[in-house]
This record gives sequence, C-alpha cells and structure tokens, in this order.
Amino acid sequence: MKTIFRVGAWTIASLIAAGCVAWSTAALLYDLPGLNSVGASAFALAVLAAIVFLRGAWRKLGALFSAFAIVLVWWLSLAPSDVRPWQPDVARTAWADVNGDEIVLHNVRNCEYRTETDYTPRWETRTVRLSELSGVDLAINYWGSPFIAHPIVSFTFANGSHVAFSIETRKETGESYSAIRGFFRQYELIYVVADERDVIRVRTNYRHGEDIYLYRLNLPPGEIRERFLDYLAGLNELHRHPAWYNALTSNCTTSIRAQHAAAKRQPFDWRLLANGKMDELLYERGLLDRSLPFAELKRRAHINAASGAANDAADFSARIRAGLPGF
Repeated sequence: MKTIFRVGAWTIASLIAAGCVAWSTAALLYDLPGLNSVGASAFALAVLAAIVFLRGAWRKLGALFSAFAIVLVWWLSLAPSDVRPWQPDVARTAWADVNGDEIVLHNVRNCEYRTETDYTPRWETRTVRLSELSGVDLAINYWGSPFIAHPIVSFTFANGSHVAFSIETRKETGESYSAIRGFFRQYELIYVVADERDVIRVRTNYRHGEDIYLYRLNLPPGEIRERFLDYLAGLNELHRHPAWYNALTSNCTTSIRAQHAAAKRQPFDWRLLANGKMDELLYERGLLDRSLPFAELKRRAHINAASGAANDAADFSARIRAGLPGF
C-alpha cells in the first residue's frame, strides 16, 4: 500500500512539476523583454541539467518547483502601464464623475468609421442621470467558435440614450490579439465606454465574419442601478491603476462577474468561461425573455441585418431593437 501511495504521489507531483516548467518556459518566452527566446532556452537547459545531474527523485522535483517559484515571483512583479504607443481607438481611458444623481462620463468613444482600420477617433463627454436609468441589455459578439464570444453590456436611459461598456484588451499600435499570449502579461485591460454606433456597428458593419445577438436582461430597477455603479467603479479604478488582461482570470466576462459584490454574484457555471454559451445560461436562470424557446429567441436576437440597415442613423439604437423579443 505504501508503495502504491508513493508511486501515486510521485506521478501527481511529476505532472504538476511538468506543468509548472512548461508555464515558466512560456512566461519567459512571451514576457521576458529583449532576451525572451534566450531566457526561455536557458531556463529549459537548466531544468534539463537538474533532471540529469541531481540525484534523488525528490531533489529533482524540488529543483523544478524552485525554478518555477523564481519565475513566478519575477512574473508577478511585472507592472502594467498606462503609457504605451496605443492604437488610436484605445488611446484614452474612460472615467466617471459621480455627483449624486448626475453622472458625467469622460472619453466616451464614438469613432467615425470608413473601414475597420480606417477611422477617425472621437472622444466625447456625456452626462446621464441615475434616476433615468431604465434598462440593461447584453450584446454577445461571435467571430468563430460557438463557445467563445465577447459580451457588451449597454445601459438604457429614459430619454432613449444608451451607454455601452466593452471590457477588452488594450492593444498597442501594430499589435493583434493572440489567444495564447492572452494567458500571459501581454495586454493591459481597458473598459471601453462607447456609443452603440461605435462598439456594435464596427463589429456588424465593418468587420468580416462577426455576428451580434442582442438581448434585454430581466433585472429589477435596483439591480440595474447596482450593475451600472459597478461598471463605474471598475472603470474608475482602471483609469487610476492599470491592470493586466488575462484570458482565464481577468477577461471580458470574468471581469464583469468580479466587479459585482461576491455575496451577490450568481453561482459559477462553466459557461462563464465558455462564454459563447452565456445567453443559454442566462435564459435558464430566467434573466432573458422566456416567451419563446431559447433557439427561437436566439435566432430572432441576431441584429446584423438591422445594424447594417441602420448604419449611421441617429436612431441606430432604436432600429437595432425594433421587433426583438423582450424589448
């Protein structure tokens, strides 16, 4: 029995150590400035030397875990920055002044697009009132896999205006998103606060192969207000203190959940990670319109055609919602 236990413990420890070594090598490869490939190669050779020359299985494992700990301490010390050569559409960060009922939003993005990459950045200051907050909607953006999507949350006010929040990677000029790099310290996080004619229209009208589905969330007025204030607190914190994006722990979906008080969060579900299924989860929890079967609701929630027809119309937001279930 003791032999079986030792073998089992050794096997588990070895698998964990292998994972730690693989992560450490990748962290050096992606995040070590300047000498990333040299540093990753040197680390791999040092690990190999420890395996070959150290005597005793547990000494070898100890060396591997020690090497991982050193890399982890270095990696955690990497600080995000607000000063980089940013792409023009993320050159500024939004923030909010909360003065009782009055909310002043700074750096609301409302770009004038000619193509996805040819646009004139426009940054606006908008004033809204908490007392006029009347609804909250969820736009889910797909570009490939049905399991992976990007959520955009849009708040509606009594005067018919909308303020959309999109939590994204803040990319530098010439930089593109990589799913693998997203697990390391390659991108800062940004709360894009935008007009819907910007943040939704660029995805439906100017990017190729992307689809958006728009749903009204069934939340009581008090909770809608709480969610809006959660977003304001999150974007103000990020405006003051930059933070890293992480594809697993601090992404476009987990950041929404994390900004809400822990005691008030919905139970965790695997579809929060496979967020292309988020609408299915919300439907099951009664947070979307239940007058239709889910498949029919989703079919009718597709807004690409309506967005294309509305394009730059002043009533863009009203036109993309016309006839949608739950609105």
